[in-house]
Amino acid sequence: MKTRRLAAVAGIAVIGLALAGCSGGSSGGSSGGGDASKGLTSRGPITYVQGKDNSNVVRPLIAKWNSAHPSEKVTFKEQSDQADQQHDDLVQHFQAKDANYDVVDVDVVWTAEFAAKSWLTPLTGKMKIDTSSLLPSTVATATYNKTLFAAPQTSDGGLLYYRSDLVKTPPKTWDEMMSDCSIAKKNGIGCYAGQFAKYEGLTVNASEAINGSGGSILGKDGSTPTVDSSAAKKGLQNLVDAFKDGNIPAEAITYQEEQGRTAFEAGKLLFLRNWPYVYSLAKTDGSSKVKTTFGIAPLPGADGVGASTLGGHNAAISVYSKHKATAHDFLEFLESNETQKFFATQGSLAPVVASLYTDPTLVKQLPYLPTLLTSIQSAVPRPVTPFYPAVTAAIQDNTYAALKGSKTVDEALKDMQAAIKAAG
Repeated sequence: MKTRRLAAVAGIAVIGLALAGCSGGSSGGSSGGGDASKGLTSRGPITYVQGKDNSNVVRPLIAKWNSAHPSEKVTFKEQSDQADQQHDDLVQHFQAKDANYDVVDVDVVWTAEFAAKSWLTPLTGKMKIDTSSLLPSTVATATYNKTLFAAPQTSDGGLLYYRSDLVKTPPKTWDEMMSDCSIAKKNGIGCYAGQFAKYEGLTVNASEAINGSGGSILGKDGSTPTVDSSAAKKGLQNLVDAFKDGNIPAEAITYQEEQGRTAFEAGKLLFLRNWPYVYSLAKTDGSSKVKTTFGIAPLPGADGVGASTLGGHNAAISVYSKHKATAHDFLEFLESNETQKFFATQGSLAPVVASLYTDPTLVKQLPYLPTLLTSIQSAVPRPVTPFYPAVTAAIQDNTYAALKGSKTVDEALKDMQAAIKAAG
């Protein structure tokens, strides 16, 4: 979905565990296939695969690892900054049984899909890692069929960036934010933007609109679509109306994370929904016009704090890796307190180590951490299912059609519900 982000905590309401369980001919993912047992004690050079390193976090970490492990060096394979392209690249290399994709960075919503296809090495036995210090919900995103298949690396929660020089008190509800749009018009800038291009980011924003209005994508059983409801309609209608009346600029229909960030940094937006990685860049980019004039708040909902979509990234070991012992140690390196602090300070990425959110020194340096924790604690995961590509396509296609006006909100939600049901 994204540029690298922090892209998950206890107390989160889980949207879904597995749509249609592990039916549909999936391998179930419990054994990881024959290749998973090979190379468990083997060491040597490995390759780490991840999306674009916009915040320059990965290269310094790999340099540090390589300095300490000269015979087990890590090579960085950098993908594009487009989540859909990252996903497809991983699928192609897994299907080709490529041994050179040793450790792969996976969006939290891909873990179940890849585990069900037996592409990820179960982190059990010799591959076991200690998750006791991690936010429980980050561990949940790396788990499929009660087996850990990846190491939580960074978490993610949506945040509201706002112009603190123009808005003294950030809005707590969607309606308050829409009322503040008069300030934007008075200053000749756009009011609000998120991620509304037809890609994974739209699933995130649509889910937040629906969940934040009291609706849901799936029922409590984790499998029954519940998106065709009055509460969900209110959420999606909020976005459609904001496009119609100009509170969301027309050009935002093309925005992914970076386009929104660029517009906000250029002083063209009053409010922006984005991820924590924006904080560091907005403060330090030479071209940023808002270095000292922006604040961060939780996403607004219907009656208070909204429901961010739970994001984040996990690091997994390919079953085709020939040096799994080295890969395992690299996973532990990524999860160490020192690395997690570097993720936060260098890239504004949300750590998965729970204690860091209350670390006085870190909070002093990164004052948004308490707000981020609030966002993560109120976050709702996207559906956890091996059929996720079909589910997210159903959400994206129908939301986009509603935003463009080619479907009414009622039609979009009805079609979305039917498509999600068919996906399982």
